[in-house]
Amino acid sequence: MSVSDPQVHIATLERELRWAHLKIQVLEERLRQQRIKMLGPHSETLSDLQLELLADQEPGVTGEEVEAEARREPFTQHERQPHPGRQRLPGNLPRVEEVVVCASDRCTECGGQTTIMGYDESEQLDVEPARYYVRVIRREKRTCRHCATSTVTAAPIAERIVDKGLASDRVVIETVVAKYCDHLPLYRQAAMLEREAGVEISRATLDGWVMRVGELLTPVVAAMRQEVLGATYIQADETIVPVQMHDGRGADHQAYLWQYGKPGGEMVFEFRLGRGREGPRQFLGKWEGILQTDGYQAYDGIGGPKLVHVGCWAHARRKFVDAVKVNPRDGAALKMVTRMDALFLVDRHARQEQMSVEQRLALRREHAETWAEEIRQECMALSKVALPRSVLGQATAYTLNMWVKLRRCFDYAEVELSNNLAENSMRPVALGRKNWLHVGSVQAGPKVAAILSVVESCRRLGVPVKDYLQDVLPGMSRRKLSEVTHLTPARWSLSRG
Repeated sequence: MSVSDPQVHIATLERELRWAHLKIQVLEERLRQQRIKMLGPHSETLSDLQLELLADQEPGVTGEEVEAEARREPFTQHERQPHPGRQRLPGNLPRVEEVVVCASDRCTECGGQTTIMGYDESEQLDVEPARYYVRVIRREKRTCRHCATSTVTAAPIAERIVDKGLASDRVVIETVVAKYCDHLPLYRQAAMLEREAGVEISRATLDGWVMRVGELLTPVVAAMRQEVLGATYIQADETIVPVQMHDGRGADHQAYLWQYGKPGGEMVFEFRLGRGREGPRQFLGKWEGILQTDGYQAYDGIGGPKLVHVGCWAHARRKFVDAVKVNPRDGAALKMVTRMDALFLVDRHARQEQMSVEQRLALRREHAETWAEEIRQECMALSKVALPRSVLGQATAYTLNMWVKLRRCFDYAEVELSNNLAENSMRPVALGRKNWLHVGSVQAGPKVAAILSVVESCRRLGVPVKDYLQDVLPGMSRRKLSEVTHLTPARWSLSRG
């Protein structure tokens, strides 16, 4: 054996040991990720310990950024407001006065007659329990006794959502709103009806009402789709929704609801059995505008040749937040999170100052664009030292791979820094999955998507969904397509002033 053989052997063992350490690190990160997913908090706000680490060990992070992160709540479109004090009840609610009289109208000192000098007034929110009753509708019939033919005429039949159905339109709408706004599954609603009104209505009947509403709303959602595609800026996202296949296997199929919407305007859900590129390709067609999505590759190569694809900074930030959760003392990941928070801080200031989108763009270019370039440079440096399969390595790779799309947020005034508006619209679906569990069939999928499209668009626009459905649903099946285009939530709201 030569003299160099032991040295070669030692070098080989050292390489294998380093590889083993790296492998252990990756496996430990994966294990910690699973534990965090199952047991840990879902907040994306940094802890006080992590902020102290930034201030002490990361001189590149400014005090303003640390302070901003300390004040930051999980990023949403709603800003934290100071407590307004005792809440005032809405002025549009009817007032019912109740006068509480004193125990005696005599003075406790001299026994003389007292007079009313005023009232101490307070308000309480109260409610009258829902009262179920049976509407007995008697249509008048008339005949002429002077004519030989004895012609009979009758009062017209009012348009209804479910023709010849057992329930009124209001009950049908309450059922739909309870399921898709309040996430009450139909079996629970059936139990409530039996308990409160003593009426037994099967889940199949309730489901029939819901599917009828979805069927009637389908042409409305088709008109909404055309309005969405008429916009120059759309956000898109997708989420899973289990669906029963009735193929004898007894297992649900993982289908998807794809969402496309105008920020601050209407949005449309589309039901698809898969998550392939064919879904957005067919929905968008040759649409050419600004499309904002996460990094899912199915959104690449769709639309017309002039389509501009923009990324989401919240998704990039979330990757580094995951790295912080796995390793709370990872200064590099912490620094990246606060750098990205600084970008959102610029937009927050623009909202607080009620700036126009053009003014916001100028503010971004003045401040945030420089910080964005620092983020890119830092990611380039991290990509050379972070393990590719580690959480930090994956966060760095995601940001660099998406960089061209992320950078475009500073090129267009109307574009938001994040896709959070689209994600927020998915939350009712996620809550619904936990309650009504799945869609009953493939055929029901598009109808469920139609209902969710209208319900979520009404929420976005501040349209009272019950009033809207009560007004547009009766007689919908007899309306012309030219009439339906004027019945989208946005146009209906404008017509009401």
